[in-house]
Amino acid sequence: MKVKIKRIDKTLPLPEYQTAGSVGFDLYSRIDATFAAAEIKDLPSNLIIEVPEGHFLMVTARSSLPKKGLALANSVGVVDQDFHGPEDELHLRLINFTNSPVSVKRGERLAQGLILPIERAEWVEGDELGKNSRGGFGSTG
Repeated sequence: MKVKIKRIDKTLPLPEYQTAGSVGFDLYSRIDATFAAAEIKDLPSNLIIEVPEGHFLMVTARSSLPKKGLALANSVGVVDQDFHGPEDELHLRLINFTNSPVSVKRGERLAQGLILPIERAEWVEGDELGKNSRGGFGSTG
C-alpha cells in the first residue's frame, strides 16, 4: 500500500517499521519537551499522513513508553481517513503519570501507527438480540 505523507521538518526521518515482522511504524516528537508531574501535553509528530480511503490510522503507545513514565492520554488514537489537510499535523497526546518531570527529546520514538481497513456498520434494529445474557464486565472470570 502506498501512503502519501508530508514531513513538517525534513531533517527528521520518515516513519519506519523496525523489523520485517513489525505491524506498526514508529511515531516520534518533532520537539524537545518536558512534562511536569501529571501533566498532559500534545507533541507534534512532524507528519501529515493521507490515510487511504477505506482505512484509518490507529495510534498506540510503544511498549517502552511506560518505562519513561508516559502514556497516551487517550489510550488509543483514531485518525480519520479525511484528516490530512495542510494544517492537520498528527499530534501525540501524552500524560506523565509520575510525580517527577519527564523529558522527551526531538526525534524520540514514542508511539506507533497502524493503518487498518474500516468497515462501516449498517444498523439493523431488533427487539431481541440473543437468548442468554453473559452477566457484564468480568463475567468470564
